[in-house]
Amino acid sequence: MGKKASRFRSFDIDDPKLPPEIKKRAFGSDGYPYPEPLDRKSYEKDLTVLQVELVKLLASQAKAGGRSVLVFEGRDAAGKGGSIAAVRQHLNPRQARIVALAKPSDRESGEWYFQRYASELPAAGEMVLFDRSWYNRGVVELVMGFCTPAQSEHFLTEAPTFEGMVTKSGTHLFKFWLEIGHEMQLLRFHDRRHDPLKVWKISPVDLAAIHRWDEFTEARDRMIEATHTRHAPWIVVKANDKRRAHLALIRYVLLNIDYAGRDVAAIGNVDSNILGLGPDALKGMA
Repeated sequence: MGKKASRFRSFDIDDPKLPPEIKKRAFGSDGYPYPEPLDRKSYEKDLTVLQVELVKLLASQAKAGGRSVLVFEGRDAAGKGGSIAAVRQHLNPRQARIVALAKPSDRESGEWYFQRYASELPAAGEMVLFDRSWYNRGVVELVMGFCTPAQSEHFLTEAPTFEGMVTKSGTHLFKFWLEIGHEMQLLRFHDRRHDPLKVWKISPVDLAAIHRWDEFTEARDRMIEATHTRHAPWIVVKANDKRRAHLALIRYVLLNIDYAGRDVAAIGNVDSNILGLGPDALKGMA
């Protein structure tokens, strides 16, 4: 058990009372740069402006036959689903499609690893949002023993080539890694466990992840180092505050796809305290 994990050896997710030290440390955990959440009024105002731009982007993409892929990866409870919802909320569901693949079938397990993901890539005019992706093999499968180290290593060498084919086809590819602090992860796990509307979000993998923080960190760092490329960079988003995370990643997408009617002034600037690129963005983060 690693150093970070050992601090929370006594954490009991089934205890309805969250340890006060976890609640106190959660928001600022692992060097989060802001002392409190962005206020809801400011968030909703900015989000509405950005969602208008997303509607314009998708309409322009549909007319021109463009394609875009947004990959959402990160630690368990980092806010992947909420980020996807913020992007897609007002988009035409026929043109903006969410892909969240289940455990591979026996047949799929015998296929080329990327095959079932490749079949979900967008057609002309579509945006596809992956709620986890082929990068399962880079972190979760490796840490949880669902693949061998050799299989994971092979994946890391092949992923940049696969993504090169995707981007050379003219598809815009965005790979987001959402990162949260350890105490924030425990707080969110605890909230899910004791909220009857969210308890379905807790999986056996989540429960196992509670005491494998350091293993996930090592796998994360190795994966991002190996697969961060010029054609498909990793976009690291600090996500202890979900609101700031949503605004930062949406702004990044809007500023990196040219589309008809884009209002750069309305989009604004990406918060560099929240979003960075590649391994350098992980420095100082556990």
